[in-house]
Amino acid sequence: MVKAVVGANWGDEGKGKITDMLAREADIIVRFQGGANAGHTIINNYGKFALHTLPSGVFYDHTTSIIGNGVALDVPVLFKEVQSIVDRGVPQPKILVSDRAQMVMSYHKNIDAYEEERLGGKSFGSTKSGIAPFYSDKFAKIGFQVSELFDDALLKEKVVRIAEQKNVLLEHLYHKPLIKPEELFEELMEYKKMVEPFVCDTALYLHNAVKEGKNILLEGQLGTLKDPDHGIYPMVTSSSTLAGYGAIGAGIPPYEIQKVITVCKAYSSAVGAGAFVSEIFGGEADELRRRGGDGGEFGATTGRPRRMGWFDCVASKYGCRLQGATDVAFTVLDVLGYLDEIPVCVGYEINGEVTKEFPATHLLEKAKPVLKRLPGWKCDIRGIKNYEELPENCRNYIEFIESEIGYPITMVSNGPGREDIIYR
Repeated sequence: MVKAVVGANWGDEGKGKITDMLAREADIIVRFQGGANAGHTIINNYGKFALHTLPSGVFYDHTTSIIGNGVALDVPVLFKEVQSIVDRGVPQPKILVSDRAQMVMSYHKNIDAYEEERLGGKSFGSTKSGIAPFYSDKFAKIGFQVSELFDDALLKEKVVRIAEQKNVLLEHLYHKPLIKPEELFEELMEYKKMVEPFVCDTALYLHNAVKEGKNILLEGQLGTLKDPDHGIYPMVTSSSTLAGYGAIGAGIPPYEIQKVITVCKAYSSAVGAGAFVSEIFGGEADELRRRGGDGGEFGATTGRPRRMGWFDCVASKYGCRLQGATDVAFTVLDVLGYLDEIPVCVGYEINGEVTKEFPATHLLEKAKPVLKRLPGWKCDIRGIKNYEELPENCRNYIEFIESEIGYPITMVSNGPGREDIIYR
């Protein structure tokens, strides 16, 4: 059985925790897109971790973790990350890296930073992890695939070609130091040393695992609204964040993905620039940010304070629809226990008309939230294991949102730990 765990919104929905929880039943966990630019925060019996490249299931010794062909592989980051969890008592994880994955190079990160600097006030709020330059090169067919590390003659020719092309940009657009082909070759040899023991044809490995009836978990990064096609373009990421892409980014047939667990937060938060209709500001936002997540709403990778907002039914319904949600996991519900009443965004007013459908970006920029206020439950719901034991107003909140988005909320997370989950 193949299940995908994906985000409904801007990312930061709590996918890491849900993956970590579902990994108990899984044999294989696959990262299928994105790079080290976003993190998943996980709290379990080993402690609190922020992962960036490793799948969130690495904490179990019965699982195999796969870095799929769709990932932007930052080799040194991956190895630092493995070392950092092993240093904290986690058993050495079993990792496989796709021979068709491509590598984030140091010049990708440099160009990412130079471009943000050049754009100044019009920047994309990039994490400067090299993601956009990496995927640009992948589609321009000038990226380095892991398999190419094992062909010296090819690399020696290619580093000259790549340096020539990049140096035009570096010299004339950015006025920065140039790339030397021999240094680029050295960088690739370093990566080869690190990654060599783990490289394999992961699509073939997964094909055999599916035939053997293994449980496979596909772990997405970010959420629907950061998808390059269906998100808030251009303030999006550079690889598809949808479950449908899991088939491509892992190398399995689309019909094998039988469950799509789409993670939604009980309120909204976003990192980076872009339209965010239900956003709140000032003291109201500060309080939600401080109480949110575990230790507050700050990016797992960047430490940036997240932008805060109320639950957005319009965006979440759209997010679940494009993911093809079979199940919705509703997270951080415990955080809202301090509120007398909880606003929920149920529609967008655009040019004087109210819509419940999520529009393209140019209209989204004009949207004002239509809010409905629901009574709060004013108590701590952590530790509750049965849905029936939740306060009535809390159940009403969940059921109201379920009816607005039109997808079944089958899991409710009421705390940061692995055990803090209520199944409906």
